[in-house]
Amino acid sequence: MEYQEDDYLMISGIQHFQFCRRQWALIHIEQQWEENVHTAIGDLMHKKVHDPYLTEKRKGVLVVRALPVSSKSLGFSGECDVVEFHQADDGVKLHGHRGFYQIYPIEYKKGKPKSTEEDILQVTAQTMCLEEMFSAKIEKAALFYGETRRREDVIITGELRQQVKNMAEEMHRYYERRYTPRVRTGKRCNSCSLKEICMPKLEKVSSVKAYLNEALGESE
Repeated sequence: MEYQEDDYLMISGIQHFQFCRRQWALIHIEQQWEENVHTAIGDLMHKKVHDPYLTEKRKGVLVVRALPVSSKSLGFSGECDVVEFHQADDGVKLHGHRGFYQIYPIEYKKGKPKSTEEDILQVTAQTMCLEEMFSAKIEKAALFYGETRRREDVIITGELRQQVKNMAEEMHRYYERRYTPRVRTGKRCNSCSLKEICMPKLEKVSSVKAYLNEALGESE
């Protein structure tokens, strides 16, 4: 299946979707957003990285910032923070440049490496978009974290690719239906930028109340 450009979803939404399906729907379907300290720091970090007019070449490496990417098969579009093109005999040909290049996408994140997979899945999706655009095979990408100040290599496995494909299909199903999932409360709610909009505690109380009313009604 191939998606039309009008149906593309944002690659950055993968991070929201993996973190919480409801958060993703509130942002990308209901168009609700609220800044907190985490999102503000992340925005500042990306502004420092993103300069679409800046391309560097040093020691056989071409560095491109804010590179637009998309995929018809996934129905995604967005930007890669940084993509390095390394000269290599087994790479791909780039228009306007001599030789062949291997592609190495790098996503910038605040904080430090997470125990969860949302960052890894996002850079995997970016990699898959680049593969489709350049007709290339990319085995490795990287995540750069602001707190540790170093790159963490990500091996793009078949399992990660399948997770992204499954997630893309699920995201498109939700978006087509304009479906916002119910609250599933957890520790992540405390750091969510939308907790005042989502109101997970109120939703939980409402659900308990509805359950009790239903139970009492059935017993009468």
